[in-house]
Amino acid sequence: MLAKGSFPWIITSITVSVISSLAYLLYKVPYTGELALLTISVTVFFLLFFRDPEREIKGHDSHMLSPADGKIVDIRGRKICIFMNFQNVHVNRAPINGKVQTIEHKKGGYIPAFCKDSHRNERSHILIETEHGIVEVIQIAGTVTRRIVSYVTEGEYMQQGQRFGMIRFGSRVDVTIPENFEIITKKGDRVFAGETVIARIR
Repeated sequence: MLAKGSFPWIITSITVSVISSLAYLLYKVPYTGELALLTISVTVFFLLFFRDPEREIKGHDSHMLSPADGKIVDIRGRKICIFMNFQNVHVNRAPINGKVQTIEHKKGGYIPAFCKDSHRNERSHILIETEHGIVEVIQIAGTVTRRIVSYVTEGEYMQQGQRFGMIRFGSRVDVTIPENFEIITKKGDRVFAGETVIARIR
């Protein structure tokens, strides 16, 4: 599967690669051969980057799942920070069952997402009302990305593991853990959205 919202990027890249390839093969237009190779490479990159594989979600109220693929770069009190690199799947999933209370998009800069100051970047704050209290998930844009895509709306109920959005290219996702959960991951761990258990109820 390909991520929702990725088709305009992929179709554009495919279209340019086909046109430039035909221009080179049929009419030998200068530089179209190089352009064809470049856009074909970009198309392959997009197909890999925008992949959105199906996953077997083993949800349960007693634990929280990672909202993102990537590496845990920091744990600040009750907040887990996950950095997503280019090779990671960039579709994010709900860490726990709950109702979307608010979604707030904030403009900002584009500091590398693994930096501590990246909280000043463009980001989207999602507050999820759960039976254990409010869980906040923050999608943070990186240096390259300029777009955070949301798949859900305020008032919508999300099932654990459900896709709720995507951040294009390098980025970070932070999630707060309720007080009655014990964090069972540590800095440096690799995690997968909707699969890796990051916290369990005490």
